[in-house]
Amino acid sequence: MAMQAQTSRLAGPIDSRRSVLLRGHVHPQASAANDRGAVASSFPVPGITVMLKPSASQNAALQQLLAEQQDPASPRYHQWLTPEQYADAYGVSADDISRITAWLESQGFTVDNVARSRLSITFSGTADQVANAFHTQIHRYQVNGRMHYANATEPSVPAALSGMISSLRGLNDFRLKPRLKAPAHPDMNTTGGAHHLAPDDIATIYNIAPLYSAGVDGTGQTIAVVGQTNVNLTDIQQFRTRFNLSTPNFKKVLVPGRPNPGIVDGDVQEADLDIEWSGAIARNAQIVYVYSDDVIQSLMYAIDSNVAPVLSMSYGGCEPADLSDLPSFQQLAQQGNAQGITWITAAGDSGAADCEDSGATIAQDGFAADMPGVIPEVTSMGGTTLSDSGGSYWAASNTANGASALSYIPETVWNDTPLGFGLASTGGGASIFFPQPIWQIGAGVPNDGYRHVPDLSLSASAEHDGYFVYTGGSSAYFGGTSVAAPTMAGIVALLNQYLASTGVQPRTGLGNINPQLYRLAQTTTGIFHDITTGNNNVPCVAGSPNCVGGTFGNAAGPGYDSATGLGSVDAFNLVHGWSTKPLANSAVLVSLDQNPVFQQPADVSGNGWRFVLTLTEEGGIPTTLTGLSIDGADFTARIPALFGGATLAANAARSANIGLSNVAAPKNVAIVVSGVDASGATWTQQLSIPFAGPQIPITIAGISNAASGQQVFAPGMIMSIYGTQLGNFVQPFGTVPLPQYLAGFEAWVNGVPAPLYYVSPNQVNIQIPYETQPGKATLTVGNPYNNVDSFFQVNAAAPGIFTAADGSLVPFSTATRGQTITLYLTGDGQVSPSLSTGSAPSANTPLTRLPKPQQAASITVGGVAAPITFIGIPPGYVGVTQVNFTIPAGTPSGVQAVIVTIGSASSSQAKLTVQ
Repeated sequence: MAMQAQTSRLAGPIDSRRSVLLRGHVHPQASAANDRGAVASSFPVPGITVMLKPSASQNAALQQLLAEQQDPASPRYHQWLTPEQYADAYGVSADDISRITAWLESQGFTVDNVARSRLSITFSGTADQVANAFHTQIHRYQVNGRMHYANATEPSVPAALSGMISSLRGLNDFRLKPRLKAPAHPDMNTTGGAHHLAPDDIATIYNIAPLYSAGVDGTGQTIAVVGQTNVNLTDIQQFRTRFNLSTPNFKKVLVPGRPNPGIVDGDVQEADLDIEWSGAIARNAQIVYVYSDDVIQSLMYAIDSNVAPVLSMSYGGCEPADLSDLPSFQQLAQQGNAQGITWITAAGDSGAADCEDSGATIAQDGFAADMPGVIPEVTSMGGTTLSDSGGSYWAASNTANGASALSYIPETVWNDTPLGFGLASTGGGASIFFPQPIWQIGAGVPNDGYRHVPDLSLSASAEHDGYFVYTGGSSAYFGGTSVAAPTMAGIVALLNQYLASTGVQPRTGLGNINPQLYRLAQTTTGIFHDITTGNNNVPCVAGSPNCVGGTFGNAAGPGYDSATGLGSVDAFNLVHGWSTKPLANSAVLVSLDQNPVFQQPADVSGNGWRFVLTLTEEGGIPTTLTGLSIDGADFTARIPALFGGATLAANAARSANIGLSNVAAPKNVAIVVSGVDASGATWTQQLSIPFAGPQIPITIAGISNAASGQQVFAPGMIMSIYGTQLGNFVQPFGTVPLPQYLAGFEAWVNGVPAPLYYVSPNQVNIQIPYETQPGKATLTVGNPYNNVDSFFQVNAAAPGIFTAADGSLVPFSTATRGQTITLYLTGDGQVSPSLSTGSAPSANTPLTRLPKPQQAASITVGGVAAPITFIGIPPGYVGVTQVNFTIPAGTPSGVQAVIVTIGSASSSQAKLTVQ
């Protein structure tokens, strides 16, 4: 396929002095509470990657290619690209790559690799070079007893590059987590009717065995498995010997330029599982294990080097925590699809609450789906539990291959959470970032306009019928959606072999299999086992997002559901039912072109709703639009004007700007579109979108010292922010260190996350980070999708005294001469010993070691100097200083002014009645 080299997009020089902030690049664990200070300037930071993106025109052409590669009626059907062809069509020009590389080298970095796709550059350097080039410091962070490094603030990139950079990776060493589950009680599988699963068990349950009998065993196929640990070949050999499988056709590839991570506990078990079970399904396929110290680097290499047409990845993270990287991950997936790669991944193991920490027993962060499974170009694998009670599904003894399953076994949603071992259930739910793909339609698919996961499921319970794995020199038993991923990868390799052997698919590779999976679910029977019982519900903290009645999640039901997807597969029927014939009729998707987090994009006039309606033809058949209604109003006559004509070409998309007025709220607004295609078939599609009424925009009406109400600010101070739509609801902090996210709200000062005291829709109290330097500062408030900036001046100190509503001192509003009383203030600036932002002194801190202002402090009462007997931040207090002082003997009677001075900055007065 001929491709044309791209023209350069860099119009001028790369000037480091003119930079643009990259939002969303501070890792959630790089918090003030975990901060252990800056690393040395010479600290090595290897494997930084600048992810570049195609231009708008390139991206449009890429979307057209991906659609045509999956359209059997197109001449580009399954015409896969090489990485070099992909680079020439959708990558950055060679000249731009050279200029960016030269700029990186001018900053002192060593360029390690330029991707064959010309869409990423990997380089290494020191913390000092990172600070100079990207204007962010590298700090150490202690998390769960382990020390990590990460950038402390959002990085900046030269303005000349801002339109070309998708994200900047590698400024931290936090890694994605493996999605395997070990049983809480390993011995429980030997009693109570449960079994350990051998390869032949899975071959029987999911009807793979007849494929082996027909010679479809993976011969000539290759599967890439990605990981972040080395492995011992003896474990893989022992697994295959135990189950009478042939000698492993196995190859290890260490990503060039990356350090060998050695054997990493926690990761090696995942790697052994993935290698052994992908090979246990596709028994004669070659398994190529691509590894490095970072699974994302392994993934990038596997795709960019076109290692294999099937890729298995059992690592993930919660979607909301990695929004800035999602476009880059989708870009990788689309490159893989364009090259014919099918990417299979795990859906997560924490039920509908993917953002909870490992080992959590109760959810507090609300609904979340797993990344990268939410990417439409990736196939997400959920989990089931075999429902074998009351049936004769197992033989009384094992075969020589260690198996005893007799047939398919009914399944329910995998959810072991009620067993009390922590959150342990299949991931699943709606993306908050990706809109509904054109192909994700059919019975049970929610018509809310968002991508839903998982796509498929397989057995995944570690507690009931765990899988045999050999690791660390002995056998073990695991579950989790990370078993479903390599198992399905093996099935896809068998599918590739069958299609190639029958001449149906002369070029190995299927690319994105999701469109065909959903087509098959609508047009065939016998391929999918529909899972209709169970749920992935998890317990939740009362008052936390989505928590209703102490739990939230997704239930299984007929057809598609967000717990098990389309269900599990009958591999024999899947292989033989796979169709490469063009669709007989047009397939049109109705979608709203919106940021999915704003489910009701309304204007502020009180009665308007404005949105972009997009219709996309996916079946490869031209179609004519014959009807359009929105909220019951007939728009049919306006179709030609709205969409630039009534004809929708094959594989084309048309968009219309629509405005509605006087829409009642709350309600579901139904959008119904109908048409007739070139074959004469009529069709109707409907989308139902919730409308909650006009949305108030996020605004900052004012900011002040939380104690005094004055517009004076200092590092470490408690600041009050007033505005609209700040938080989703009222939520005070619960524990110290203070959280950085409450009620859907977060804030930054000069790019540093600000800890939160209190959040409500109209007022928020934050702590100004101690890292803030005197001078002009930028306050950013909002959420990961919509931010508002405000600017303020920071002083070395800006003391404010906490008072009652009438201005009286608290907790003492009256005192006598000679009496020692207490006041509390905020805004005293830097303290000594230093204190991490958001943190408080511990309860056992000696009195003499409590943090106190670095600058000299003094108090006057009625203009008379008052002796200070103690000043410092008490245990449990954040950003609030206690001052004990004695009322001078010469203080006048009556209401007197109390003023605190820190350095050269004085507070406004508080009232004290002296008796």
